[in-house]
Amino acid sequence: MTHPRLHAASDPAKPAVVMSDGSPGLTYGELEERANRGAQLLRSLGIAKGDTIAFWLPNCREVFEVYWAGQRAGIYITPIATGLTAAEADYIVENSGSRLVVASPEIPGFAALSRRVGVKVLTIDEWHAALASQPATPIRDEAPGFHMVYSSGTTGRPKGIRLPLPDGDVTASHMLAEFAASAYGTGPQTVYLSPAPLYHTAPLAYTTSVHRLGGTVVVMRKFEPEATLAAIEKFRVTMVQMVPTMFVRLLKLPAEVRARFDLSSLKIVVHAAAPCPVEIKHAMFDWLGPIIHEYYGGSEGNGSTRIGPEEWLRKPGSVGKASWGVVHICDDAGNEVPAGEQGTVYFEGGWDFKYLGDEAKTRDARNPLHPAWSTLGDVGYLDADGYLFLTDRKSYMIISGGVNIYPQEVENLLITHPRVADAAVIGVPNADFGEEVKAVVQPLDPADATDEFADVLIAFCKESLSSVKCPRSVDFDPALPRLDNGKLYKRLIKDRYWKS
Repeated sequence: MTHPRLHAASDPAKPAVVMSDGSPGLTYGELEERANRGAQLLRSLGIAKGDTIAFWLPNCREVFEVYWAGQRAGIYITPIATGLTAAEADYIVENSGSRLVVASPEIPGFAALSRRVGVKVLTIDEWHAALASQPATPIRDEAPGFHMVYSSGTTGRPKGIRLPLPDGDVTASHMLAEFAASAYGTGPQTVYLSPAPLYHTAPLAYTTSVHRLGGTVVVMRKFEPEATLAAIEKFRVTMVQMVPTMFVRLLKLPAEVRARFDLSSLKIVVHAAAPCPVEIKHAMFDWLGPIIHEYYGGSEGNGSTRIGPEEWLRKPGSVGKASWGVVHICDDAGNEVPAGEQGTVYFEGGWDFKYLGDEAKTRDARNPLHPAWSTLGDVGYLDADGYLFLTDRKSYMIISGGVNIYPQEVENLLITHPRVADAAVIGVPNADFGEEVKAVVQPLDPADATDEFADVLIAFCKESLSSVKCPRSVDFDPALPRLDNGKLYKRLIKDRYWKS
């Protein structure tokens, strides 16, 4: 069975959503009732098949009420990141064409959110009151809806990723749930922990896939390293998805703290969203054993790769072989290059996505010689066995004196230093070479933000990398602008050095 309605019919009292902080969750029976009432509400507001709604919510049960209401009403559901300003949220509401926004007053920008003509804004309390007035039966014109997410905007304005809505019955199987079942054994026995924000694509897609498959989703309000371990122990979590920055923070807990928790229920750890340094992943294997899986893909759904634990130990650093579509590595002209040679990573055969209202960005994501191939903007290479290794994002590349330098390699090294909490490497202006390499480092101890520690880090890099790749200088920042999906908002860092 691959829809929460079917699980509500067979086991209505089973927990669908558990909040790790003890706040109210949802059984499958409650989820079905509220999703039906929500769909009825959407129709009462004149929101029809093919329309769009949005939610601006922290991690809470209402995310799933809104999502499953929209899914059975044949509409697009757009999440808005809670850290955005009102102006940024307004842009997404307008760009997506959202007719309804369900939002929480606890979000800092909520009070300044525009009340546009034709857009209904409901607080969580107003959402509940509106549901109570609606019948709990399915709407007559049910149709499958789907999420329409926005890119993180790490290198520019967020882009709306619009995919065709599914066909068929609302309870029909979906490929994301089928993948979770086949790749990870996800099913009714799964207890899935979501420590990441539900407004990001992967947490939303995986939690709703678990609902399709009848498992229980445990939701944390926010990620905290020790609280994550406590939740795994308390709820006997079997599966969790994380990002590499979470790995780093967990590993930097004292060993005696990590040893305090019983993690024996954990069978599957999945990670994605950002590159994971090889040393960090080896350390996670040493701690948790061979249960760590990785995939590479994007919200665009144009293709993906995956790699299991044993494979990764044979091919450390790889993000795996294509699991959906075909991978091509191409030069700037669009020609495919041989194995081992770096180039832009393209996928063939995935979803035919479009960036909403931006034909130029949609066109730029296509291969100039093969328009059916599309890219997320990453650079990498395939080895002789067809395993993909990512080098960096094309937009992050530093060109210094005509030499191409990929910051990811330097960042992966810096984060392994025991006194470093986070690191970003960028190109900054240089009168002779065009750009030079600079590291911006978040030290574990703020007192380490000294010239002496900068020299230590430069020397640390030179022990492992050629001097041309190493930072010429190091600046310190008490908190790098890293999104909670693990992605670095590198544009904000670069702007400090280039705007002048």
